[in-house]
Amino acid sequence: MFCYQCEQAANGKGCTAAGVCGKKPEVAALQDLIIYQLKGIAWFAHEARKLGRTSDEINRFTVEALFTTVTNVNFDPERLEQVIRKGDVILQQARQLFTDTARAKFTSTAEANYPVAALFRPAETTDELIEQGAETGILKKAQEENTRSLEQMLIYGLKGMAAYADHALLLEKTDEAVFAFFHEALAYLNTELPAATALIELCMRCGSTNIRTMELLDAGNTERFGHPEPAVVSTGTHKGPAIVVSGHDLLDLELLLKQTEGTGVNVYTHGEMLPAHGYPGLRKYKHLAGHFGTAWQNQQKEFDNQPCCFLFTTNCIQKPRPGYMDRVFTTGLVAFPGVSHVNNRDFSSVIAKAKLLGGFQEQAGKTLTTGFGRNAVLSVADKIIEAVKKGAIRHFFLVGGCDGTKPGRNYYTEFVEKTPKDTVVLTLACGKFRFNHLDLGDIGGIPRLLDIGQCNDAYSAVKIAQALAGAFNCGINDLPLSLVLSWYEQKAVVILLSLLSLGIKGIRLGPTLPAFITPENLKFLVDTFNIKPIGTAQGDLDCILKKQPEPAGSTV
Repeated sequence: MFCYQCEQAANGKGCTAAGVCGKKPEVAALQDLIIYQLKGIAWFAHEARKLGRTSDEINRFTVEALFTTVTNVNFDPERLEQVIRKGDVILQQARQLFTDTARAKFTSTAEANYPVAALFRPAETTDELIEQGAETGILKKAQEENTRSLEQMLIYGLKGMAAYADHALLLEKTDEAVFAFFHEALAYLNTELPAATALIELCMRCGSTNIRTMELLDAGNTERFGHPEPAVVSTGTHKGPAIVVSGHDLLDLELLLKQTEGTGVNVYTHGEMLPAHGYPGLRKYKHLAGHFGTAWQNQQKEFDNQPCCFLFTTNCIQKPRPGYMDRVFTTGLVAFPGVSHVNNRDFSSVIAKAKLLGGFQEQAGKTLTTGFGRNAVLSVADKIIEAVKKGAIRHFFLVGGCDGTKPGRNYYTEFVEKTPKDTVVLTLACGKFRFNHLDLGDIGGIPRLLDIGQCNDAYSAVKIAQALAGAFNCGINDLPLSLVLSWYEQKAVVILLSLLSLGIKGIRLGPTLPAFITPENLKFLVDTFNIKPIGTAQGDLDCILKKQPEPAGSTV
């Protein structure tokens, strides 16, 4: 196997024996095969769309299959094989859609014009599928290294965008233009000698299309659950049966809350589910009892031998330890071998298990604050603008992104701790668990630490920045705003592409730069967007606040 799609890539180069995430070679091969299969499906879908025909089933499969290959979603070879078997049916449907439409319009349908992936048929056995997947991996295509790097950046951007598109789909929010881009981009990846300029353009369009995708998701969440409001959330526990919900899917959480209402079972959020407490439509459930644990990478230690159930709704699952594996459940696209899976969002088995386990004892905890979405922040925009004009607020920092296991992420804690008292820190995604326990105080009643929400809520951050830029009659790059981001997986990649598509410059990125970015492509990003790797917390703060110049070579 070879995989370097996440920040944990072994030795900063790539995982070859097994994934640092826990992904086994057979899982990697099947996921590679899914991507290959999608290129064939996308070619037919793209050609059919140009002739005026689309298919909701093909659109949905494309999004779900891509999301299935995101880090920490599906570790189960059996479930991945099911995706490929279904993909074969979808590919034949896509082919039929194209050929029927083309013949009606007197267009050639000769197989000689099809890319190889469009003719793919899966083998009969699992072992043979794994062999097919091994032959479609990243390094199997003979191509120049910089081109491969750009292709992978695009693929990872598409995977990340698929996660947001899937969440939006579940809330019945779609846009034909989003599906069209998925198919156009995947279809182009069939090109034998793709042009660097075309790949760069597709990467930028992936970013801009993702902004539209996150807008759809934002609309789905806010229309169903209301706009987030500031909320103080306990990390303590109540006596009684408990279910801890991890991931990102708010619809799963809502349906679980409905099914547990009146049962005596308390529901707790975990990881990126913390911002759920800010939504009025979710907070109204009194048995949404609090928040359990910290970021995803600590789950093995925090979940071990706990007398409750754990429900994983999206990417974030790690291999469960024996001490709690029997009480782990997955739903949606999440899968792990030996773990019970919930179909059709019928959580009765989870509820029954939670009651059997007995649950937590009463225990006090600390509190965390969340719910500062764009409406909450912009409702006090006049106070923020006035504070900036008076000099009470000197600078804004957006410190957010993914958390992870590799050393170096304490930088983000230290950075936030050292921010001056006349600055405000906006944060989102699970990277906030490095510092969201800190009490930074406030500036004239405006909290210095504002949790905007999940990584899904990057749209809120963009809207806040755009609104402030409008108020000050300047561009986003002219604001007293600095972005200091941590990345881990493919959703972070597409958010970075989204920010770059807006022309935002000077982003600091860490804890390490992506292994799939070659030095030449990194130079392009540096020259075009002034991307910088993180340095030391105090040194970066001094540079940002103009106390000292950027050190020589800091942007390379």
